[in-house]
Amino acid sequence: MLVQDLDTFSALDRLVFSLDEPGYRFIPASSMLAFLGGRQALSDWGMFAASWDDLALDTYMADRGRYRRRRHAIYRSDGGEMRRAPHRAHFQARDYNPLNGGIERWYEPISDAVAEGASLKAILATCQKVFAEAQPTIKRWDVEAHQFRIEASAGQVGQPTPEGMHRDGVDYVLVLLIARHNVASGTTIIGAPNGLAHGSFTLTSPFDAMMLDDHRVFHGVTAIEPIDATRLAKRDVLVVTFKAVDDKSLT
Repeated sequence: MLVQDLDTFSALDRLVFSLDEPGYRFIPASSMLAFLGGRQALSDWGMFAASWDDLALDTYMADRGRYRRRRHAIYRSDGGEMRRAPHRAHFQARDYNPLNGGIERWYEPISDAVAEGASLKAILATCQKVFAEAQPTIKRWDVEAHQFRIEASAGQVGQPTPEGMHRDGVDYVLVLLIARHNVASGTTIIGAPNGLAHGSFTLTSPFDAMMLDDHRVFHGVTAIEPIDATRLAKRDVLVVTFKAVDDKSLT
């Protein structure tokens, strides 16, 4: 088990319950780092964070934007065992993503070094503990990990969620800030299905995170722009999604 401190276990248990109402939780960097097992569990963090410099341009943007770079990986969680699955296209129905949904989007896979490294394994294990305890009757999950970099310059704002307020079409979502350079704004907004706002916050420090119940809330992030217009702005996040699947989906 990656997290060994009993107080941290207790805090994780409280986090599970906090996802019930109102359906999301902002987790400050110090708490998230503890949940992940501390620096000792993230022995390859330098390499992990630097891998965002090697993301390919997202060419599927229906708004013709050139501001998003990404890679992704597929995992299966079966009875608590997490293993990487064969690479496949990322797909979202247009009901969830009216801008870019409805088509298969083939992104470059997360590199083997990152996918098998200590940091990503710690992140996936922490998600599995929280989300599996939130839904203890679910034993099998389809898991996706997405590396995103949003860029902005003097002539181009960056849109972390160009589709606007949305749901991802899964059960649970983690958004973990990896780095933020020369960025203004990028505020996360949480909304209820009836359109009312639940709250807002900004991921500003590495390890700041958000977990949410995708059935209960919508989420979106405001556009970013550079603080210093002479330099590129970059917002790097890891998004992990968990979706319950039946036996036939895993054969």
